[in-house]
Order: sequence, then structure tokens, then C-alpha cells
Amino acid sequence: MKMFAKVSQFVGNTFAIWVLLFAIVGFLLPESFTWVAPHIPLLLGVIMFGMGMTLKVSDFTAVFKHPKHVAIGVLAQFTVMPLLAFILAISFSLPPEVAAGVILVGCCPGGTASNVITYLARGNTALSVAITTVSTLLAPFVTPFLIWALASKWLPISASSLFMSIVKIVLVPIILGLVVKILFSKQVENAISVLPLVSVLSIVLIVAAVIGLSKEKIIESGLLLFLIVILHNGLGLLCGYWLARLLKMDIPAQKAVSIEVGMQNSGLGAALAGAHFSPLAAVPSALFSVWHNISGPILATWWGRKQREEIRTDVSVKS
Repeated sequence: MKMFAKVSQFVGNTFAIWVLLFAIVGFLLPESFTWVAPHIPLLLGVIMFGMGMTLKVSDFTAVFKHPKHVAIGVLAQFTVMPLLAFILAISFSLPPEVAAGVILVGCCPGGTASNVITYLARGNTALSVAITTVSTLLAPFVTPFLIWALASKWLPISASSLFMSIVKIVLVPIILGLVVKILFSKQVENAISVLPLVSVLSIVLIVAAVIGLSKEKIIESGLLLFLIVILHNGLGLLCGYWLARLLKMDIPAQKAVSIEVGMQNSGLGAALAGAHFSPLAAVPSALFSVWHNISGPILATWWGRKQREEIRTDVSVKS
């Protein structure tokens, strides 16, 4: 078990590398991963089940300790990214399926990777976890409405069908994970160290499958799509940071809100796109998964280094 835990920790710490590697392999050898496509909702359900098993009482008490900060983060999550997606879709005159895909990933809740990135950036990790938890639990109700409101311009949207999908993929597995943790707490504690390995494996398979299925379309419009993903992620990080700063939140909270807003649950986006639209609509989610796992660690490294330099400067001034 200890060996699995070490492997799991290593894989979790090098998440971005594995996502990028599997994305490349999925593009070069699409037939190796296209079989995964029908199982994407199940893989995402496994990730959400793991999230349910890792939730603690402190994750919920953080909501009540800083309700204003959590509310700001959740509200920003469900306004900034959907609106940016809508603006980008119109500005670049995207084809209907691609526009729907960009909006879909923008309307998803925050991804669990944001908690790790916030920790590495020396941000408020407890706040990050609280925002992720609340936005994920609200997703079945908020995400379908937002997709219907913003993407109906391009494609017919069934908010009720989206609601049922998110309940099955997100809410039910999280609740089951919580129940399993309550009933088998000792066994779950021993298994938690292996969860990063399971989550990373699930995400990279989802990314490789979506990219493999849409290889031809990526060749046609890959550069444009990647540019939109970079803009979407970058503007989300920036808007989240400045919103938190304007509302006079402290620096660790500013980092948490920025990362929570800019990093999406792109696996959910890919699953919903595949189930309700087409493989092409899932491409923005797959590319987003690749990119935000590169931009996030870069930002965390820069913020972490900046804070260490500031601490050293303060120490030298005082001495």
C-alpha cells in the first residue's frame, strides 16, 4: 500500500505532464483511446466519488467561517467564466458545436486540481476547497440553466436533461463517497492516499479519448481553439484576482478566488458535451484540461517564488 501511495503522490505532483503526454498520444494514436469515449461519464463519476470520500467537516465549516468570501468565489465562478465564454464565442464567430463546447466548459464548477494549485501558490487552501465544494454541489442546478441561457443561440439545449446528467455524474457519486466514508472510515483513510492516482488516470483517459475522437477537427481549427482556451483561462484567472482585490480580500484569498475562477472541471464539460452534443463540442473541455494544468502550476510557481522573495526582503530589512 505504501508503494501505491508513493506512486500516487508522484503522479499527482506531475499531473500536468501526464495530461500533456496522454493528449499527445491520443492525437497521434487516436484508435488507442477512442474505446474510452462511452465510459467518460463513469470515469468522471469515479473522480467525484473520490472527492466525496475526501470531504471533511472542516470543508463545510470553512463556508460558515467566511461566508462572504465563499459566496464571492462561487458567484464569480458562475458569472465570470460563462460570460467570458459567451463573449469569446461571439467575438470569434465560432461554429455552433464549438461555441456550445466553449460555453459548456465555462459554465462548469471549479476543478479539484484548483485546490492543489492554490496550496502551491500559498493561497487560502481552505477557502479554495470550500468554493470548489459549494460550486460542485450547486452545479446540477446552476450549470444547466447557464448553458441553456447562453448556448441556446447556437444549439437547442435541454436544461432538464443536463440537470439529470450532472446529478448522475456529480451529485450521486459525491453523496455515495460521503456515505462510504462515514460507514467505513478506517478503510477509507487507508485508501485516500491512492485516490490521486485514480483521479489522474481517469482525467488523462478522458482527455486522450476526446482528442482522439476529434483529431480531424482539431487539425482544422486546433490553433484557434487553443487560442480561445488560453484566453478563456487567462482572463478568468485575471478577472478572479482583480475582483477579489477590489472587494478588499487579503492576498491568500485573492489567489484562491483567482485560481478557482480560472480553473474549471473540464472533465465534466467533456462528459456533458459527449452525452448531449458531439465529440467536437467536447474538444474545448479537453484542451482546457491540458492547458489549465500547465498555466496553473506556472502561476503557482510564480506566486510562491514572489512570496518567498518578499519574506526574504522583510527579514533583511528587519535585520
